Amino acid sequence: MIYLDAAATSPVRREVLEAMWPYLTGDFGNPSSHHAVGESAARGLADARAAVAEWLGCRPSEVTFTSGGTEADNLAVKGIALANPRGRHLVTTPIEHEAVLESVDHLVRLHGFEATIVPVGRDGLVDPAAFAAALRPDTTLASVMLANNEVGTVQPIAALSAIAHEHGIPFHSDAVQAAGWLPLDVRTLGVDALSVSGHKLGAPKGVGALYVKGRIPLEPVIHGGGQERGRRSGTENVAGAVALATAARLSASGLEERATAAAAARDAFVAAVLAEAPGASLTGHPTSRLPGTASFVFPGINGEAVLLELERRGVVSSSGSACAAGSEDASHVLLALGYPEDVARTAVRFSWGPEVTAEQLAAVAPAVGEAVRAVAGLGG
Repeated sequence: MIYLDAAATSPVRREVLEAMWPYLTGDFGNPSSHHAVGESAARGLADARAAVAEWLGCRPSEVTFTSGGTEADNLAVKGIALANPRGRHLVTTPIEHEAVLESVDHLVRLHGFEATIVPVGRDGLVDPAAFAAALRPDTTLASVMLANNEVGTVQPIAALSAIAHEHGIPFHSDAVQAAGWLPLDVRTLGVDALSVSGHKLGAPKGVGALYVKGRIPLEPVIHGGGQERGRRSGTENVAGAVALATAARLSASGLEERATAAAAARDAFVAAVLAEAPGASLTGHPTSRLPGTASFVFPGINGEAVLLELERRGVVSSSGSACAAGSEDASHVLLALGYPEDVARTAVRFSWGPEVTAEQLAAVAPAVGEAVRAVAGLGG
């Protein structure tokens, strides 16, 4: 089997399992407990926080551990917006993850906010001029993802955050899909908040982190015992934090070389798929995209049927985001890019981690062509 659904989740790395194991066994304590077992867990948590901070280029006190990317996005959008007395206006894009879009909708419905949704082009890119035009004196937060989870388009976050800051507006970016492929130094990106999730880069599901710049006020969305400096109550997942820190360290090692090689393999794969499946189209930006993502539409062909045919041939992929649980709707991302609903329903996304080789990708392309022809032969 060739696993090409890493954007949904990735396998846990052995080094990560080994690093977290002590905190599931001997050092199992509650880090808030004032005894030897608790203090050992607290040291592990502090070390993990420092490692994640180093990865993101921030101070440890600016890292809040969460249950994953969804919670980190919720905390960033709701927490910053509700704590900022500037106004009741939000700016985002139509291709954000549901965690951002639903958080914005929550603020609109229940807290009297207004939202401006900045359109994207056919390639999925946000136009900086259109973004600037959407900002208002009462804008309390702007949120634009670093890399899209369906089509892989990478946004000009440094330019967008600079525009927001010219107007004194905090800027958040969902970097869940970018983690492991792109540098996430928050100083270079210029962001005030950044969300990451462990299971996209070799840690288990159920752990993530949110960076929030020290001067930015943040209203908690989970209340209780005041853990995580009062920003996120609940007994900390020490083993998960250690796992995230370990996966982050491993992903940062040799990142540039790994991404360059993966991008070359991706481009060869895209060209081969387009040659093997006439009529197919690559979605997203042709070059400003993640090294490990390639998504296609196959007009007139049933995308779900293509997935089944690919799995019969030993290739696991997806039709898009795995996070819209049980939804049969066409991808909101592809609709926002301007694809008709019937074409959006034909999408197949291939996403992979660094363990997938160029040779494996090359072997998949003919299988895609076979799958598409098999489905076409069945009448769609």
